[in-house]
Amino acid sequence: MRAVVLRELGDPANLRVEDWPMPVPGPGEVVVRVQAAAINHRDVWIRRGQYAGIRLPAILGSDATGEVTAAGDGEASSWLGREVVIDPSLNWGPDLRAQGGNFHLLGMPTEGTYAEFVKVPVTNVYAKPSHLTIEEAAALPLASVTAYRALITRAAVQAGDVVVITGIGGGVALAALTIAVSLGARVYVTSGSDKKIAMAKQFGATDGVTYHASDWSRTLLQMIGRRPDVIVDGAGGDTFAHALDLVKPGGRVVTYGATCGSVPTLEVRRIFWKQIDIHGSTMGTAEDFTRMLDLYGKGLRPIVDSVLPLEEVARAHARVDNGEQFGKIVLRM
Repeated sequence: MRAVVLRELGDPANLRVEDWPMPVPGPGEVVVRVQAAAINHRDVWIRRGQYAGIRLPAILGSDATGEVTAAGDGEASSWLGREVVIDPSLNWGPDLRAQGGNFHLLGMPTEGTYAEFVKVPVTNVYAKPSHLTIEEAAALPLASVTAYRALITRAAVQAGDVVVITGIGGGVALAALTIAVSLGARVYVTSGSDKKIAMAKQFGATDGVTYHASDWSRTLLQMIGRRPDVIVDGAGGDTFAHALDLVKPGGRVVTYGATCGSVPTLEVRRIFWKQIDIHGSTMGTAEDFTRMLDLYGKGLRPIVDSVLPLEEVARAHARVDNGEQFGKIVLRM
């Protein structure tokens, strides 16, 4: 089969299409012929060498939709010929509150979805939502389950809540926007681009501010007219510190990433005096994934930035490197 193989860390050009051995399913496993796969920031961080436990060579990719073409036993064979989406979370563990020590994601060290075929446990395949295109279904798994767990499992967002989502344009942030709007929340966003804020408003955001100004949180507070109930942040750094200042007393701040690094200065007083709930969140359980699919089954659609052939994977990664995307970039096999 053809697969994108990363043998050396660094530039997008290090992602090269090669011939690779076909996967063979064992008991309780299936092989999926990949129709489309999506790019995640995780893939980019691995390629740059900014991820823990990197093992090379690697086939990256956590998200995919496709058709089950082989099964390792009788139980798995019931999926043969069916169109599926893949839950990329492997070995979550018994505690639904947090993943166990053996938890990892598809796409390094386990061979991922930047390939014509991928092998996964049968418990990780789900029927593709019928209203979604192949590309939309491929854009769904990792970003949407991360957003679902952050918003619903952790922060318990409800209709009428005011929600701020930082860094709009990335897959998780846009999935959070889609889900929060569907719940009846009033959503405000931040971005480094006025254009992305305008685009977010087309997908249900009430308004937003650019974070280049040092007083962006004050501007956002004036715009909203009151302090938000929930802030969903994937940036970390100064943005997280601003979130603690901005959220209402008794409010919730959810962090699912740290693209801007650690918080340089954290005033603990803000947390205890305002009685803020801080929730860490990452990926999601099988239950989160199932409930996320049920929610999207009501007609929601993930936002797709662009679709490129597998051979243009380097171009896709460069687009993420430059922060040009608005939504998920999808590779078509």
